[in-house]
Amino acid sequence: MCRLMAYKGTSILLDELLYKPKNSLINQSINARELEEPLNGDGFGVGWYSHHISHEPATFVSLNPAWSNRNLRNLAPKIQSDCMLAHVRAASVGEVSEANCHPFQYRELLMAHNGGVENFGRIKRDIRAQLSDELYNWIKGQTDSEHIFSLLVNRLNTEHREFSADAVTDAFEYTFHHVKSLMKKHGIHEEAYLNMVVTNGHFIVATRFVTDDKAEPLTLYHSEGSRYVVEDGVSRMEAPKDDDEAVLVVSEKLTDDSHWTMIPKNHFVIVEHDLNVRIKPIKA
Repeated sequence: MCRLMAYKGTSILLDELLYKPKNSLINQSINARELEEPLNGDGFGVGWYSHHISHEPATFVSLNPAWSNRNLRNLAPKIQSDCMLAHVRAASVGEVSEANCHPFQYRELLMAHNGGVENFGRIKRDIRAQLSDELYNWIKGQTDSEHIFSLLVNRLNTEHREFSADAVTDAFEYTFHHVKSLMKKHGIHEEAYLNMVVTNGHFIVATRFVTDDKAEPLTLYHSEGSRYVVEDGVSRMEAPKDDDEAVLVVSEKLTDDSHWTMIPKNHFVIVEHDLNVRIKPIKA
């Protein structure tokens, strides 16, 4: 499985999130604490927003391990953003290539996924058959993640006029229900793990979801309403000062303090543009 991290709040250097915490995402790429297999070395990616330049995000992906990428190490202390989505990959579906590295971008949207669909090849053709010509040709890789994201975007484009947080939650519910139906149709009995994050730079919608009612989803936490601080490798969430606030959504806690809350099974966590956080059940 992979590891991911989403941030929305006061503008911050990527270095503060990717490298400085002792359990940073870069550390999780080589020594994840909450996985049986701690290595996530099949590529990485990070996307961030500079709204004064463009409403679409910038992305940097590489098939090299995150812990040894010189370019990322040099760029991270020099890029500042109020919204960031990062991912380190342990390949399950799809070869090790940049086309299969998260986050995936469609217009102003970014998406990253931790989890997978067993025997995805059985439902891949049916998913692609549901897509518009634009989205069919938009897919560049082989992952279940990118195909599921394309199905979600297809729903947004056909049923909604704008990419709002509520529209994304509707699209997630439709997509998860459709994936479950296809799994049943093709005799896939193994559970699918669908921890996914979508952002447009103004909101974040994340899911902690598993298709089997008897199974436990993969870990996903959030921390809200505080200021994110790192000192000497020790990161913590402090009480906010004025407008200095932040929300984090992560596969693994970056700190050992009590500010982290596990998102309930089969629920959304929705971070609004004003950093208000909602927890909502997923109906799929």
